[in-house]
Formats: sequence, C-alpha cells, structure tokens
Amino acid sequence: MHNATTVTAKQQTNHNQVLKSNPADFIPKGYILFERINGDLNKDGIDDCVLIIKGTDKQYIVKDEYRGELDRNRRGIIILFNKNNHYEVVVKNYDCFSSENEDGGVYYAPELSVEISNGKLYVQYSHGRYGYWKYTFRYKSNDFELIGYDASSDRGPVILNETSINFLTKKKIVKENTKEDADAGEEVFKVTRNNIVIHELLKLSAIKDFDALEMNY
Repeated sequence: MHNATTVTAKQQTNHNQVLKSNPADFIPKGYILFERINGDLNKDGIDDCVLIIKGTDKQYIVKDEYRGELDRNRRGIIILFNKNNHYEVVVKNYDCFSSENEDGGVYYAPELSVEISNGKLYVQYSHGRYGYWKYTFRYKSNDFELIGYDASSDRGPVILNETSINFLTKKKIVKENTKEDADAGEEVFKVTRNNIVIHELLKLSAIKDFDALEMNY
C-alpha cells in the first residue's frame, strides 16, 4: 500500500483560481525553475504547463568525497492550466522529488523525467541498465490521481521482470523471466494476474516523497 502522508499547506491544491500570464510567476520564493514541460492535460486542445522546481537552501549544498560539491535540494512540481494564455494552479507539491544528485550506490541515482502524452501526466524514474518505474496520473476533481504504475527490472537489455498495475480496473500483472541465460528478446515469461484492493486513488498533491511510495499491492 502507498504511504499515508500528512499534507502540508504548501502541498495542497490551490482553489483560489489566481491567473497569471507568465508561468514563472508561480515559482515560490526559495525555488528556481528546473524544467518546464508543455502539453494538454485537460483535453481542451490547449497546451498546459508543468513546472519542475528546485529548492535553493544553501544548507543542502554538500561536499562529497568523490563527486565534489553537490546540490541536494529537493525538487517539486507545479501544474498550471492554460486559460486563454493566462495560467492557474491546479496542483502544487514543492518537495515531492529528491535531488538529481543523490547517491546511487554502485550505480548512478535514478533519473527523473516528466512528460505529458494523450492527456496524461507521466512521472518516470530511469535506472539505466537496471530498468525503470513509471507513475501515470490523470486529472480529476482539481487534482491528478494515480491511475497506473509500470516497472521493469533489467539486466542490461535482458528483462528480468515487469510489473503493471491499473488502479482503475484494480488489476495487477507481473511477468517474470524464467530463462536465466536468455539474451535480449529470448526471455520466457511466467505471467501472473491478480486483483488488487484499493479504496481510493492516490492524489499527486498528497505525495510527500516519491522515493517512499510503496507499490506492494
């Protein structure tokens, strides 16, 4: 199950309908723009705007023995709907993503990417030859609800296992490669299908830390 979290004031959905012409004007004090993504999120044919922001607190600038100075300030997200070339906040969650400079252990830390496609918001972590995991969100009731989760655990180009959860149909599919010496494309999968129990969809505004999310359904 996903973690129950306490939603702070700065993470709550904004219902004040404040309109601004420049998306950057929504970036709060103490943060900078890390990335901007444009795309239609409410299927009105107009590009909306997603801002990935990053904190600037100097106390999170650390010195690593091997990597030198690292900015460990966390990142967040602001989703803006386009209303006739003026924008309004739909969701804001200022600290839900770790920094891009985390310690990845024997490998580099997973890379965060956010994209918009077919009216949905995708948050993906890619871990190079080890695979990826991806969250799919859809707009509903002044927030974005988690409707899907997909993950792949790999050994280079060889897939070890794949997981897909559809929170709308409450179905989970797991594919496990049973051929240990398989090359890429030669995997033999055992497929398991299960129903999951979920009483309500998780909202983007309520996610305190993506790294702490558990998809153990």
